[in-house]
Amino acid sequence: MKDGKLYVAFSGGKDSSLVAILAKMALGKERVELVTIDWGPYTYEKSRKIVRRFAEKYGLKHTFIPSNGLQEKVWRYGPSCNACTRDVKTRLVKEYAKDCLVASGANASDSWGKTGLKVFDGVYSPLYRVGKAEINAMIDHLGIEVRKIGESAGREGCKLKHLLKMLINPDYHGRAVSVANEILLNVLEKHGFTPELANVKIMGPLSRNIALVNVKPLPLREIVEEIVEKLSKEEVIDEVVIVDRPMKLFVLANPAIYRNEESRKWVKEGRLQPEFAFPIEVEWKESRNNRLRTFQVIDFEKE
Repeated sequence: MKDGKLYVAFSGGKDSSLVAILAKMALGKERVELVTIDWGPYTYEKSRKIVRRFAEKYGLKHTFIPSNGLQEKVWRYGPSCNACTRDVKTRLVKEYAKDCLVASGANASDSWGKTGLKVFDGVYSPLYRVGKAEINAMIDHLGIEVRKIGESAGREGCKLKHLLKMLINPDYHGRAVSVANEILLNVLEKHGFTPELANVKIMGPLSRNIALVNVKPLPLREIVEEIVEKLSKEEVIDEVVIVDRPMKLFVLANPAIYRNEESRKWVKEGRLQPEFAFPIEVEWKESRNNRLRTFQVIDFEKE
């Protein structure tokens, strides 16, 4: 770093929190700034509070950068967290940092951290050879407090990752996934229920928003009924389904994914299954829609 300043792409999760504290230890708080992309309606309000509290607690400067709708342009062609990280999050933080280095929480357990390069295109990944077990051990050893949104025991993030189809109409598709996930976490928090997993997946054809509610373990019946009631009142949600047993998902896939066994396996086991409350099976269909660059869950069937 010499005499320069380090900008940390900061989400508030374990990886970026560890990088932030290591940077502070190595450089001093005056030479470290945390930068968070505000995804607008797709950022949990609780997430904003978490990153602010972290910065205040550890005496680090923190800045929110608006995404300016760029995320919606990525999702217009189907779900793609990697493209969003690469083309929106990293790009915006690098533009803010100008010629200074940007540090990321990419590590050995995620696809972004498997390039094998510690420094690439202005992004420094100090954890690129470090796995989750080691990251957790370092966090415990340093006594770093990492607050959770309540969405998952693992990786948490923006609400848009729960939209399992193309975002053609932000006021319909985008609003559905934004409002549904905020409602779910608010209801669970009100009842003091702490889940291992909590999200609302928005799927179905483009003309119909089906909300698949994943809560693990399932809460009491009255809590479930309140969740269904509140989600059903939203005009942009056409159907509410509680995921309470294994199910089959019917998935349209871009030819590049459909014709590649490893890609289909990653979508099922790496992208979808970890965020469902029960086991899933997938029935694939090759898409003829040239605009669909990834995949879209168009229907479901409970076992």
